[in-house]
Amino acid sequence: MVGRGILVAWAAACLLQCGMALAADAYPAKPVRIVVPFAAGGSTDILARNIAQRLNEVLRGPVIVENRPGGGAVVGAEYVAKSAPDGYTLLMGTNTTHAVAPHLYSKLPYNALRDFIAIGEVANNPQFLDVHPSIPVRSVKELIALARARPGQLNYGSAGQGSASHMAMELFKSMAKIDLVHVPYKGTGPAMIDLLGGHLSLMFDVVLTTLPYMKAGKVRVLGVSSLTRAEVAPEVPTIAETGLPGYEALVWFGLFAPAGTPTELVARLSSEIGNIVRQPKLRETMVLQGLTPVGSSPSEFAARVSKDNAVWGKVIREAGIKLD
Repeated sequence: MVGRGILVAWAAACLLQCGMALAADAYPAKPVRIVVPFAAGGSTDILARNIAQRLNEVLRGPVIVENRPGGGAVVGAEYVAKSAPDGYTLLMGTNTTHAVAPHLYSKLPYNALRDFIAIGEVANNPQFLDVHPSIPVRSVKELIALARARPGQLNYGSAGQGSASHMAMELFKSMAKIDLVHVPYKGTGPAMIDLLGGHLSLMFDVVLTTLPYMKAGKVRVLGVSSLTRAEVAPEVPTIAETGLPGYEALVWFGLFAPAGTPTELVARLSSEIGNIVRQPKLRETMVLQGLTPVGSSPSEFAARVSKDNAVWGKVIREAGIKLD
């Protein structure tokens, strides 16, 4: 009887594995949705649509983008976390959904590390550290020295509490051990206007937005927030190499599936995304937009998410930032 029970269990396991393999082979049998937790027209949405268009071609099945904005990206992320783990509902997540929001809200309706499985990082977006030309500094070292000499006298703008530009500066402050005054705005656009007008001393902003002002001499860029220089502006040094070793603050974009999604589907999607990101035409488009194409494996992306979750959690706790 025991032997028969073991045989039945073995047969059941084989049938389950075969069923999963057949499901993966038949995938997709219906439309695949990539949920974007932000409004249409933004950088996350545009990137998701570029990926969806090319996934549609390689999977030979419809791949559509569905915008579910709200709650600082929480609404869309929660929707995917609670969807069926069958590979048909994916999330174009960011460091906001998986590394920042978990520490900004006391009651997040999903667990960023347990409720999702990482498919792969698609791209990331470094930021430039911009200062007004009237500020007498030309390097990160000089900025840190000036801020230490004038504690609380330099102010910086951001896109609002918990935004990427806010987080980047809070990390900068923490690592440099300086005191700056935060002036939150409703978006980096209004903040940039005040920086250009000399009402702000400095701010972080994405590469693409800053480039025209840098080339026109309206802002002075001291460094880029990635560990490697931006391809679109290789003359700009990294913050890490010019005064703050190890500094990194990226806005990354990556695909997630609900936890429990078959590993075969995750591996297939990750492979296809990697191939898509390496397409010369798309890669060139991303670089011109200030993005750094990635196309990482599930394990590499999971490590990125886990690391950033810890980094931003520490920054948020030390700064005492809360949104509820």
